[in-house]
Amino acid sequence: MNFIETKLKGCFILEPKVILDERGYFMESFNQKTFHSGTGQNIDFVQDNQSFSSRGVLRGLHYQTGEHAQAKLVRVLQGEVLDVAVDLRPESETYGHYESVLLSAENQKQFFIPRGFAHGFLVLSETATFFYKCDNFYNKESEGGLIYNDPTVSIDWQFDAKKLIISDKDKVQPNLHQAKKVW
Repeated sequence: MNFIETKLKGCFILEPKVILDERGYFMESFNQKTFHSGTGQNIDFVQDNQSFSSRGVLRGLHYQTGEHAQAKLVRVLQGEVLDVAVDLRPESETYGHYESVLLSAENQKQFFIPRGFAHGFLVLSETATFFYKCDNFYNKESEGGLIYNDPTVSIDWQFDAKKLIISDKDKVQPNLHQAKKVW
């Protein structure tokens, strides 16, 4: 597996080794020893989540705060998404900056987002099945959110804003300076 650190310290793009033959393909999607060696982070994932969405669905930007903060390892099982992480760590040199990665069933890339980041994704294909591992359990009281179109962060979603499908909850998230602190 190839680990590529992004401009946001601690965020990595993972490119698995995919073995193709006439039967299809095989790949190791996660190995704790390899992950620790490649990222330098000893993560114990405790919860897996999966969602199915159609083109134009934007989910996010979400995070968990305090002792319930979550690191995530995300990938696409079917379809294609633009995946985004926003640095919310107040002491970070890249606070308020974002990284976006095209994830698809075809490219098999994964994106590791450590604790202290807001996360969201936009479905670019007709449909997409999105899968993610979390290193902490979800806690409703610790939910945080960031508005998807915050002009301070200025995310390029690479999609017509008029065609976005966004939940009522995500349409009213606060901007970067009003959002809950991650810790």
